[in-house]
Amino acid sequence: MARTSAPKPPKEPGRMKQMWQVFQMTRRMDSLAVWIMLLAFLLPILGSVLLAVFVTPGDVLASILWVTTGVLLGVLLTLIVLGRRAERVAYRQISGQPGAVGAVLKSSLRRAWQASEMPITVSPKTQDAVYRAVGKPGVVIIGEGPASRTRRMMEDERRNVNRIVPNVPVHFLHVGPDADSVKLENLARTLNKLKRSLTKAEVFAVNNRLTSLSKSNPLPIPKGIDPLKARAPKPR
Repeated sequence: MARTSAPKPPKEPGRMKQMWQVFQMTRRMDSLAVWIMLLAFLLPILGSVLLAVFVTPGDVLASILWVTTGVLLGVLLTLIVLGRRAERVAYRQISGQPGAVGAVLKSSLRRAWQASEMPITVSPKTQDAVYRAVGKPGVVIIGEGPASRTRRMMEDERRNVNRIVPNVPVHFLHVGPDADSVKLENLARTLNKLKRSLTKAEVFAVNNRLTSLSKSNPLPIPKGIDPLKARAPKPR
């Protein structure tokens, strides 16, 4: 009897194909992305040409090196811009969904921060959630949902934090539909702008003491955003 071979798993798209898919998705969702990427590519080349003309006039080899450097720098800046704009588009797509804040905490924070993609408190009725991040600014309590509904849960968490680490600063941030809320795409940047008051060693010590407050919750949490693994939506 002939043996039936197991079906092969679908082959992952190559890096260039992934980047093309990311570009197509970003271009459809962000009308300014193409123009910003074009500027990021052309400006270094223009600058290198001007340097070649005025700094090393008549030197062909130096001119070639200047232009080559400008092209490489332009490609690098274009890829950086694409990654940033694609990440912003991805965050806009999951904004308002349960667990969106957790996706940002997992994928976009620097190593100096200690945070989990799982919320520490979830309202079973409204699915509003509260997250906690520990970094050099202290403890940041983040509410996901309208401030009027998350404020009480955040105050409860503040009391718990003050009981365990009473001398550590506590900050509040809201990510939701309110006019003064932090946009999901700006959450990591807002966290990094907070005034620092702890050392790296103190951050780990505070986080270790607060782990006793963590609670498991079955709320489905979106996975972290990786712009290079994003997929363009299928045309209808």
